[in-house]
Amino acid sequence: MTNKADQGRLYERVARELAARIADGTYPVGRRLPSERELTQIHGVSRPTVREAIIALELDGLVEVRTGSGVYVLLRVPPGGKAGATDVGPFELLEARHAFESEACALAASRITEETLGELDQLAAEMNSADVAMAEDADRRFHLLIAVATQNSVMASTVEELWDARARSPQYKLLSAKAHAAGVAPRIDEHREIVAALRTRKPEVARRAMRQHLGRVLASLLAATEVQEIERARAKVAAARQRYASVV
Repeated sequence: MTNKADQGRLYERVARELAARIADGTYPVGRRLPSERELTQIHGVSRPTVREAIIALELDGLVEVRTGSGVYVLLRVPPGGKAGATDVGPFELLEARHAFESEACALAASRITEETLGELDQLAAEMNSADVAMAEDADRRFHLLIAVATQNSVMASTVEELWDARARSPQYKLLSAKAHAAGVAPRIDEHREIVAALRTRKPEVARRAMRQHLGRVLASLLAATEVQEIERARAKVAAARQRYASVV
């Protein structure tokens, strides 16, 4: 029988391993962790997973991310003596959204009403707000409305749960703070492209529009969490995106 511990989130396993090496002095306080590239090779995971693990260590106060320099060890053990609560990883959540919301958009294309399309137009306009919280609330309602437009209750509840997971995840909240600091916000033009695709009533066109949008979201979040040299940032983002290339 498979041990439940083996079924945990991948980034949690990497975070535990890194925390253990920090605790035993392998990675001393004040020193920089191995590069992201090295950590992916050491742990056999993708760069998004390494970034999720680093975010977990940041929340526990073990490391500090210094943009343009690297990730530095601050403490050997968390201030409270143990690791804090973890939840869904930001990039694994985005991967799930890519799969489910793309198909929801395709299904909605053949069932959506003109009234709902008008509501989506309004929500896209609301994303232009200078208030980030209001813009992101409009973003959430936009995506949930598309899911409801599928007229499939399971599809709608699944998409809603993905957004609820995003809202409760401490890891996603920290990533959002980093994204906001980097100037990342909902893109009104991309959401209008999704509405235009839905108006074609063609599932394949709507699916492609949602996939492209979420692909751009991924690229923005990867760029917002880049901590290595600026001149190498584009190459690193491209390498990290390869994991998702098969579903785009």
